[in-house]
Amino acid sequence: MTGSEETPSFRLAYVPGVTPTKWVRIWNERLPDIPLDLVQVPAADAFGTLRAGGADAGFVRLPVDGADLAAIPLYTETTVVVIPKDHLVAAVDEVTTEDLADDIVLHPLDDSLDWERLPGRPAIERPATTADAIELVAAGVGVLVVPQSLARLHHRKDLTYRPVSDAPVSRVALSWPQDETTDRVEDFIGIVRGRTVNSSRGRRPDPAEPKAGRTATATGGARRKPTAGKPTAGKPTAGKQTGDGRRRGSGAAPKGGKRGKPRRRS
Repeated sequence: MTGSEETPSFRLAYVPGVTPTKWVRIWNERLPDIPLDLVQVPAADAFGTLRAGGADAGFVRLPVDGADLAAIPLYTETTVVVIPKDHLVAAVDEVTTEDLADDIVLHPLDDSLDWERLPGRPAIERPATTADAIELVAAGVGVLVVPQSLARLHHRKDLTYRPVSDAPVSRVALSWPQDETTDRVEDFIGIVRGRTVNSSRGRRPDPAEPKAGRTATATGGARRKPTAGKPTAGKPTAGKQTGDGRRRGSGAAPKGGKRGKPRRRS
């Protein structure tokens, strides 16, 4: 941790398609005195926003483009192809990139998938954004392969999507500047990692006072052992020595005798 300064709020950036609602809710429950401000940024600007101090941390898509930014991978998204509802692919549950060989596959400039080789036929021009590519799909120009969250974000009634089993995938991560790992950032890291309030890096209440009645060993003292040959206080002795030198237990019958009333002789 490089700082613990108080800030009036925690600024959280996120790229399109990421839904930070769950983590924001936990933050508001756990740290109600510190407002959380959401900052939506284009995927291409996410790392620049973090470096410029426009946000304390952010949900981004990997890979991170520099060693000065830390990142914690959170989850991997399903990759889908966005198509018109009357497209042939709409008749199946899942496709491969080979199934798109005859289609024009749009490749926007803000594409978040790491392709080694694009499927299908290339378009004449690359759309500037995923939103622009969606409009071209609706116009029947081509199809678009994207993370499922972006297909949902840009949902249209005339379009649908299907999983692509062998396409690259997008991984979402929490990222922040390495040199700005403040207490607030640590608090948010704990939330996304599922730490409880009482975890080793969570906020803990003050330790409770030791309960009354604990033994000496529980508070650091040593417990004394009974001296050999002396009876322990509160425990009955093994027996009582009589005048004839024999030891009899308390209430025990003499050796060879029987308890009860004597039998009457006739």
